[in-house]
This record gives sequence, C-alpha cells and structure tokens, in this order.
Amino acid sequence: MSKSLLERRPTARTALATAILGAATGRGVPAPPRPAPAVRCATRRGMAKMAAAALTREGGEDAFRRLFRFYRQRDVSDLRGVVDFSVPGGQVVRSQLSISSVSDQDAYRAGLQPVSQWKAYGLKGYPGFIFILNPFLPGCQRHWVKQCLKLYPQKPNVCNLDLHMAPEKTIDLWGQSKEQLRKKGSSKWEPRSLLEKLRWVTLGYHYNWDTKYSANHHTPFPSDLAFLSEQVAAACGFRGFQAQAGILNYYHFDSSLGIHVDESELDHSRPLLSFSFGQSSIFLLGGLKREEAPTAMFMHSGDIMVMSGFSRLLYHAVPRVLPNPDGTALPSCLDQGLSSDLPVGSVIEHSSDEDWQVCAKYLQSSRINMTIRQVLAEGQKFPDESGTKGKGQAPSEDGHHQENSRTKRHKPNTNTDS
Repeated sequence: MSKSLLERRPTARTALATAILGAATGRGVPAPPRPAPAVRCATRRGMAKMAAAALTREGGEDAFRRLFRFYRQRDVSDLRGVVDFSVPGGQVVRSQLSISSVSDQDAYRAGLQPVSQWKAYGLKGYPGFIFILNPFLPGCQRHWVKQCLKLYPQKPNVCNLDLHMAPEKTIDLWGQSKEQLRKKGSSKWEPRSLLEKLRWVTLGYHYNWDTKYSANHHTPFPSDLAFLSEQVAAACGFRGFQAQAGILNYYHFDSSLGIHVDESELDHSRPLLSFSFGQSSIFLLGGLKREEAPTAMFMHSGDIMVMSGFSRLLYHAVPRVLPNPDGTALPSCLDQGLSSDLPVGSVIEHSSDEDWQVCAKYLQSSRINMTIRQVLAEGQKFPDESGTKGKGQAPSEDGHHQENSRTKRHKPNTNTDS
C-alpha cells in the first residue's frame, strides 16, 4: 500500500481516539442527554485518559504531533498517564551517577547537594536520558531565577525583544520592569512589563534559528552557569564538559515549546543539560522520528534533565505549563531563603528581599528553563564560512514557542529511511 494511501486512511486506533476526544470535548459527535455534573466530570476524565492511551499506542504518521495537541488542550484534566519521577515505578529505573567526579565542596559551591544525595532516574527504552529530582540546596534556586531575569538578559546577550526594539530600549529590562511587576495585580487586562514579554535569551555562542551557530556570533558565557553545568555533567559521567552555549526559555501558562531536535551543535557526543525553575510543565520525549509516540513526564521546579548518547538527538517538546503541584502561588522549594553561610568560592549570591519580591511575582504565572550545550569538541572549529553571504535572518520572536518550530530532521547513520 502506498504511503499516500496510508496517510489518507486513519487506523482504528486513530478513529477511536478521535471519537473519544469528540465525546470528551463535545466536538464532532451528537450530544446525548446530559447526566449529573459529577458524572459528566468523571466521564470526561475517563475519556481523556482513554484518548491519551489510544493516541500513545498509535504509531502512525506524526504520532508525536497528535499527543502534543492532546496535552496542549486546556480541558485535559486527567494526567495519570504522565510519568512522575517523584513516584518512580513502571518504566522508571534508577540511574547511577559518578559520585567521585564531583567533590562535596564543588557541589556546595554550585548550590547543589552532595551528589551522593541526588535522586537520579532513567526511562526504559531511552538510554542516555537522566532525570534528577531537584538537587539544589535550600534557597539556591533563587539565585538562578534572579540571574535569568536580572543579569542574563543584559547586553551583550541576545533576546527576542532585540528583533523589534531599539538597542537602548532593551539594555535594562529588569530596571524597566521591576516596579510594574511588584505592583502587578491579578487582572489579565493589565499591560505586560518588558520582562513578561521576554521569550528567549541566548548565551555564549548565540543560537540563530536560521543560521545556527557561528564563530563570529559569540560573547563570554556566564561563569557561574558554566560552573553549575560542569558539576552536573561530571556527575553524569561527562567530565571535561564545556558550557559554550545556552538558550533560556521563558514560559507562561499559555506557552508551549514546539516539537524539535537539538542537533545544531557540531559535537553530539556531549550532553544537553536542562534546568527548570518556577511553575511545572509536561515534557514529551520521543524518538529519532516523529512517527514514534513520545513519553510524557512532569518537570517541576529545580528538576534537571540530561540528554546524552542515544537520547541526545531525540525529538522533544513542552506542550503545556501547569501550576505547581503544591497548589500554592510558588512551589514550596522556593519558600526558603539562602543560608547566610556560603562556602568559600561559591558562585551563588545572596538576593535582596526587594529583588526576590520581583522574581516571585514573575514566577507566580511563569516557568524558566535553561538549556546548556557544548557546541564544539576539544580543538574543533567551525567550518569555513567565507562563502556564506550575509548573516541570514534573525530568529523569530517566539523562537521555539510554537508547535510548528522549524527543525531539520536528524538522519541517523543507518540504511533505513528517515
């Protein structure tokens, strides 16, 4: 049977999932007599779970997109099919860390617990994927939140606002936004501050969504973030990791991260590190092709993900940002302030109460994610760019914050079609 015919002919599971979703959402099927509210709620939850299961089992064309759209729906309330690493079981397995690679002193200097105390997990079928449940010391997440909002968006780093604002307007986003944020109420109609319009910031080798990385588009990588990344990479078996590029993504409750593969780095032997702060999210981890249905998992504040080896070049996405599981304005792990007794050489800095008030107000409806990469192997250089004309187009304002982000499919070194 030809591929075009297969694409036109939905399978039984797809038809089942479509019918279930239609019944759960009231779209596409005749409405039966309405039962009592409690029964309707339970029925919707059950149907949503059945639809998610049917869509996950369906391995046809672009299974990833179908599950992305399912979790993207605002009315999906039953999330029992999402992996929760705080309650390991099923396909979750323990991951062994290289405890001797990071001294307790270096861990403390990075604001981390000793590696021997970390809870690290993997997933069956995803070799090289490591999930570390919040390993940060009390109060230390606050440092990274403040850096992502106050320091890292400063010049010479690049952000989405640079695309349509004069340079002098984006020099001090924090200074222009802090009073507005501090006084912000709960109304959705209040004007957004510049910080709330921030979508992405690039560090080190500045990623461009059209021209990727280049030798002539580089600024110094933040030393504190480099040190944190080096310790996490070493603990996961990657001593000598060099933090050369970073993309910071800023999410709100209506944001998502499109389906993509991080393959623009020239050295894929080194891991991709991901740090999350603030509200929670659903993360989808797929396969080498979009036809492979992904696994859904929760990411909470302080959690770290490492994608290496086989998992380094897998499709992934964030379809949805969720309120934190504590049911409070901020996750409880952000409640405690920083200890006054910091170790010698610590990269962690104390934040003023005034600064944290601004950060806390921002995080009540937002999530911050830092992804850190090594672009070049030791001694490696960028290909000769002398034949390249111009600098290409700048990245879109929303960057990856779209389902249809532009990505180039990775083709593994096999003889199979991709």
